[in-house]
Amino acid sequence: MTDKVLGVILGGGQGSRLSPLTQTRSKPAVPIAGKYRLVDIPISNCLNSGIHRMFVLTQFNSASLNKHIKNTYHFSHFSTAFVDILAAEQTVENAAWFQGTADAVRQCMHHIVNHEFDYILILSGDQLYQMDFQTMIDAHIAASAEITIATIPVTAKDATDFGILKADESQMITSFIEKPKTGLEDWVSDTGETMHEEGRDFLASMGIYVFNRDFLIKILDENPEEKDFGKEILPRAIRSNRVLSFQYEGYWTDIGNISSFFEANLGLTDAIPKFNLFDSTHTIFTRGRMLPPSKISGTTLVKTVIAEGCIIHASKVEHAVLGIRSRIGSETTIMNAYIMGSDRYQTLEEIQQDIDAEKPLIGIGDRCYIQNAIVDKNCRIGNDVSISGGAHLEDGDFGLYAVKDGIVVVKKGALIPSGTVI
Repeated sequence: MTDKVLGVILGGGQGSRLSPLTQTRSKPAVPIAGKYRLVDIPISNCLNSGIHRMFVLTQFNSASLNKHIKNTYHFSHFSTAFVDILAAEQTVENAAWFQGTADAVRQCMHHIVNHEFDYILILSGDQLYQMDFQTMIDAHIAASAEITIATIPVTAKDATDFGILKADESQMITSFIEKPKTGLEDWVSDTGETMHEEGRDFLASMGIYVFNRDFLIKILDENPEEKDFGKEILPRAIRSNRVLSFQYEGYWTDIGNISSFFEANLGLTDAIPKFNLFDSTHTIFTRGRMLPPSKISGTTLVKTVIAEGCIIHASKVEHAVLGIRSRIGSETTIMNAYIMGSDRYQTLEEIQQDIDAEKPLIGIGDRCYIQNAIVDKNCRIGNDVSISGGAHLEDGDFGLYAVKDGIVVVKKGALIPSGTVI
């Protein structure tokens, strides 16, 4: 059945809430778990579900995302599989950028309909989860639905951040409200005994949709003024069409801001993480790099995830994720941090030149202390640098780094001089 399904992954807008990680890259290109990109999550979920034809719709800062997809997802010449980029483009009919999720799909539809499919699966490029889409598509077909929305039970506290749905006994959605602030008691759903015990009484939209091909084409053509699925297309469709709720109860998080991004990454260091990278039935695919194994000398490691190609001489690393090619000097302590690593190794000649010029090397120097921080790729952090994030710090952009919710984010390629205290 999955040969009748086409996947469309939405690259998202400017990603300002994830800034400064999105200053030079789009949201789906942000590195996660030390070696992946966010876009690898929906692509891998599709591949694991037997869906092998995907478009990724991009608009902002898409160069690194395009490069990653081009270098990563290669299929046999004898296969129909593909992962293709569709970038926003000006045409005779439309000179505007994407104005929303529905508008993005509408503007790219002339490319999408060139392929044979009965169902289109629309996904977000900035969520972390492991889901079998085949089960959702089977439920969509069995219910003779025109749209299926993946829903997840949430608590009253979280409900105000989502579109909340109500469904009847056959799981057909009857009403929808966007981010309700009052009257929550009217939106309680029967989410099942286990979910009720956890206080998860409200059905939230996950931003994952299945549409029948002809229905999607029709609804986008008939309502050109409607730019967004969640705010316009779906609430109207619910009133007059068969829209199914497909309840998902596994781990799912929307990587919407720095705080949720930070928590999702550090959550991978748990003994049994909610997002399980070690599940062979839900492999996360990414670019295959020919990197050496990581080298660790004299370091105490506690709850730490380490990617390939690292050189670590730190005294202690605790509750941290170390990305590819991370270099950490001696007598350095890393706690509650995501170190993204670097895109290349410096040559011995470059290292000597930097030493002669008293310039910090790529990586983290000696005798540093880094806590509650994200260090983006290719940073040069000198010796004796202290970075201590926390509630005591004022949020803001401070040039080489920014502070969001007490988390210090050192910007990509920043040079932090020796002796700096943040």
